[in-house]
Amino acid sequence: MDFRFRVRVLPLGNIPVIMAILNATPDSFSDGGSRIQPEQRIERALAEGAGILDIGGESTRPGASEVTPEEEIKRVLPLLRTAKKRFPECIVSVDTRKSSVAQIALEEGADIINDVSGFAFDPRMAETVSAFRAGVILMHSRAVPAMMMNPENTVYRNGVIAEVQKVLLESADNARKAGIPRENIMLDPGIGFAKTAEQSALLIRCGEKFLSLGYPLLSGPSRKSFIGEFTGESTPSERDFGTCGCVIASMLAGYSVVRVHNVKAASDALKVFAVCKPEDC
Repeated sequence: MDFRFRVRVLPLGNIPVIMAILNATPDSFSDGGSRIQPEQRIERALAEGAGILDIGGESTRPGASEVTPEEEIKRVLPLLRTAKKRFPECIVSVDTRKSSVAQIALEEGADIINDVSGFAFDPRMAETVSAFRAGVILMHSRAVPAMMMNPENTVYRNGVIAEVQKVLLESADNARKAGIPRENIMLDPGIGFAKTAEQSALLIRCGEKFLSLGYPLLSGPSRKSFIGEFTGESTPSERDFGTCGCVIASMLAGYSVVRVHNVKAASDALKVFAVCKPEDC
């Protein structure tokens, strides 16, 4: 199964592609307000093994407030322009829920739109992505970031797997109705988004259930609070060891892309596991 966008193809194999998180926000839960220069951040991520750069200008952490499209664009464009100018062949995803932000990002050369609302937030997003024949990542969530972890939003009466499957399939169907080809679509069950720690772990373990929908999958566990619930680590930047555990589990469960902050840690973990994993001898 490959992932297509514009006129390019990203081959997907047994070892997940690493998507590097490049936050352009002052309030990211893990690395907001990074003082490293854009070119250095991009160069480092690519050198350490990132296959995709994911640039975001609005924090979607639990409790985060919405920012205006103008502010989001102002944050995203410097990183996007630097990436495409300095490394023209790199694959760039822009993490946004807003079609106005997606429109400008795609005009500036972005390859993929990563919509954490699964096209539910902005009704014009599907047609915007379709017009550029861009790739799209559709994630499952509930409510807006400021409210998604309210107790009522973590209740799944028919089971978290079945309900997430249903919503993701609806999102993919809406994308295809807008003219987005099947091969341009990737799904993300939304680990940590309106999910308890146990539910997030279940989403990783049960990757095959989501693969049955017929689309490649993205796993985004990096430094999230559910890892801290299992490890006791309260500081997000200290959760990279736990994140690597999720990365390996995601690989075993069939996820094609893993979205992480610490690219080197994830890359090294995958490389070593790939040559050491148990198999018939």
